[in-house]
Amino acid sequence: MRKAAIIGAGIGGIAAAVRLAVKGYEVTVLEANHTFGGKMHEFWLGKYRFDAGPSLFTLPHLVDELFTLAGRTPSDYFRYTRLDPITHYFWPDGSHVKAYADAGKFAQEAEQQLGVPKQAVQEALQKSARLYKGTADTFLQKSLHKLDTYLSPDVLKALSCLSDLGLTTSMHQANASQFSDPRFVQLLDRFATYNGSDPYQAPGTLNIIPHLEHNIGAFYPEGGIYSIVASLIKLAEELGVEFKYNEPVERIITENNKAVGVETSRRKYKADVVVSNMDVVPTYRRLLPNQPAPEKTLQQPRSSSALIFYWGIKREFPQLHVHNIFFSQDYKAEFEHIFKYKTVSPDPTVYINITSKADEQDAPEGSENWFVMVNVPHNQGQDWQQLTISTRQAVLQKLSSMLQTDVEALIEQEQVLDPLLIESRTSSFGGALYGSSSNNRMAAFLRHPNFSSKLQGLYFCGGSVHPGGGIPLCLLSAKIVGELAPAVAPSSAKPSKQNARH
Repeated sequence: MRKAAIIGAGIGGIAAAVRLAVKGYEVTVLEANHTFGGKMHEFWLGKYRFDAGPSLFTLPHLVDELFTLAGRTPSDYFRYTRLDPITHYFWPDGSHVKAYADAGKFAQEAEQQLGVPKQAVQEALQKSARLYKGTADTFLQKSLHKLDTYLSPDVLKALSCLSDLGLTTSMHQANASQFSDPRFVQLLDRFATYNGSDPYQAPGTLNIIPHLEHNIGAFYPEGGIYSIVASLIKLAEELGVEFKYNEPVERIITENNKAVGVETSRRKYKADVVVSNMDVVPTYRRLLPNQPAPEKTLQQPRSSSALIFYWGIKREFPQLHVHNIFFSQDYKAEFEHIFKYKTVSPDPTVYINITSKADEQDAPEGSENWFVMVNVPHNQGQDWQQLTISTRQAVLQKLSSMLQTDVEALIEQEQVLDPLLIESRTSSFGGALYGSSSNNRMAAFLRHPNFSSKLQGLYFCGGSVHPGGGIPLCLLSAKIVGELAPAVAPSSAKPSKQNARH
């Protein structure tokens, strides 16, 4: 059998392992940490359970697809329900909007609560759907660095949408030209944060993102986000994939311009295909120090990071849902703090994820598990101890005011995650959650490709390469790698029963 070595057991690496195993490879995954998941792990604080990283789940068919490829029934491993409402939005002036799963009901809510014409909301969502359907097959599901992509019939669909893609305007400008209400513009602008970008710099192309939530839907996996990677690990092991934990890769072995394996402190692993699920910057700096790095790509501006407070709250808030957003007064100033001044706004937008709303076992009776996140710059040597103290105070002041409750008095468990910890635990350069940002119109084309043009047999997946970060995009990057990797002889196209683990 041809062999594949995968660096990192994040969701991209696990998905790539499944795809390569189905394709007939003997797969070994090397993980530096003691367990799988990367940013997608869980932990407990007393009787409160938390998903540590990603909290929003869209495009669930990309997970289902992995089980189907392996000849399994997805629901035997993994189940999820559609959220309704998706998100509850709050503004400093006291107004609020529930983003219902039904697009028509959401448009009606926006009209009733904000005075935004429901027809305008529906037209914006229809445009988002049209642009996504016209471009996704070309720009998200294929490599942008292969000639074949541009010879595909799908390109014609993308070209038909070109005039509406907003390549020459910012996301904010595009939204402000459609809507006069600054609150609804702010609601649409926030989708730039889904890949760690600034809506005042990122191109209007990012306005395809609302389609994922408002037309397709947001979902909650039974058992939380962690259940996604847990179910995929089970599938991968059944397919014979071997996971090596506490075994960080120290270098990628190369010979004659080809990646031929990886080396850890314990041994060398020969491989016909090497896939890095590590951030592209440390992949080159640490694992390929003697290879010329694509400096222009590695020096692209980084995405934002996150400062997260995990709070066990000894009270229930019926007005809150699984996803909640408390907006800042001045959104532009908030992003200037992040991307221009490299610090945290004194009035940040606050996101609260409460999984106990969907799964009551995640918190004690009468209590809630709050995942409280603020968008912050990636680490560039800031004083994160001081920023954490000041931001915590700003968050508590905002929430206490808008919820008319002393929130701090309700905290009985607490843990903090800052960019320094994100960087050290996940090898994300600077703690940037999505690799490079999308703060220029060519950002999609400037992301690192899913393969090396210099080293045959070396591939890349995960949040720092094309098509970007977030659960669905990491899965799509693994899909591209699975399609690019060389085919295996038919006689070894399926893992043998002898190698499969159940």
